Amino acid sequence: MTTPARRRPTVKDVAKEAGVAPMTVSYSFNHPTRVAEATRARVLEAAAQLGYRPDSTARALRSGRANQLGVVVGEHLSYLLDNPQAAQFLAGVTDVCVSEDLGVVLIPTRGDASDVDRVLAASVDGYVLWTTVADDPVLAAVAGSGRPAAIQGGPAHPGLACIGPDDRAAAAAVATATPLAEATPVIVSFPLDRRRTSGILRGHDLPPDLTDPRAVPFPVTGARLAGYRDALTEAGRDWDDVRIAVVERNQRELGEQAAGALLETLEGAGPVVMLTMSDELALGARAATGRTRREVTLTGWDGSREAITSGVWSVAASLRDQGRACARAALSGGLDHHQVPWTVVAPERQDVRRSAAGVGPE
Repeated sequence: MTTPARRRPTVKDVAKEAGVAPMTVSYSFNHPTRVAEATRARVLEAAAQLGYRPDSTARALRSGRANQLGVVVGEHLSYLLDNPQAAQFLAGVTDVCVSEDLGVVLIPTRGDASDVDRVLAASVDGYVLWTTVADDPVLAAVAGSGRPAAIQGGPAHPGLACIGPDDRAAAAAVATATPLAEATPVIVSFPLDRRRTSGILRGHDLPPDLTDPRAVPFPVTGARLAGYRDALTEAGRDWDDVRIAVVERNQRELGEQAAGALLETLEGAGPVVMLTMSDELALGARAATGRTRREVTLTGWDGSREAITSGVWSVAASLRDQGRACARAALSGGLDHHQVPWTVVAPERQDVRRSAAGVGPE
């Protein structure tokens, strides 16, 4: 015989138990300053005895707020948990949500026509966007939704707060910290296009204006490549001849594969500077360079402890802080572009050559 489901207690049940009007129960939970402290204590005790909990959906309908912040993810959702720096960014968002008593809703996108509807249908009060391209229709949809939003790293879009470091300047700085003039430079790059096409290119294969979103729709990729080009040109290197391995996504194993492929294309046994766009890629590349007799100087990005202790030059620009800044901007509705501080951090284990005045450990 099936046991009947227990009826969920209502506001009227609590009011009867506490000997007050139903409106007093509502005020006790939603507007406690309107109720005498002794009365509210009696209501809360009655609610606890009955197992009553306020209906969050009904409360949201009454207040017009969902009390949730949406995180729109342009990568596979598991990337936010698998990648250490992506996890730090999400942790920063949740830091703010916990302090503001808000929930977090992860909203995946797939690059198809369903993205806009999925994002706009989410019951959230604002959005934080992570990893997308300049022509993503979600950007215009979110900006026109009437809900505040912030995007990490760009692309900049009217109606969205843009939070991130000066990627071009930071990329030039970390490249300049290496012996560019005496070594062969190569690059391991994030994707250049929405299709995430991988392969090995030369500098002359890339568009002249790397910061034009129509040419390189991933703004972080374009800005960092532009910074590397600035540093290489300043060092007298021929940008057109620089080899660039483009990977599909930011994964350590792809960094190892890309580094191995780049090294196979180089002649001779001279020193190499390998500029990679993340610490994960740099650590993967380190596994490949460890199998060669070449002297290889590696750069990464994120300032992770593992990279710094493994001999990698890196750019430290806290993604946890960026997550917090994005969440605050999304909650406040501020639209200013906020450049977060960054610094070049030297490796602790000096088994590579270096030439950078004024650049060193934090």
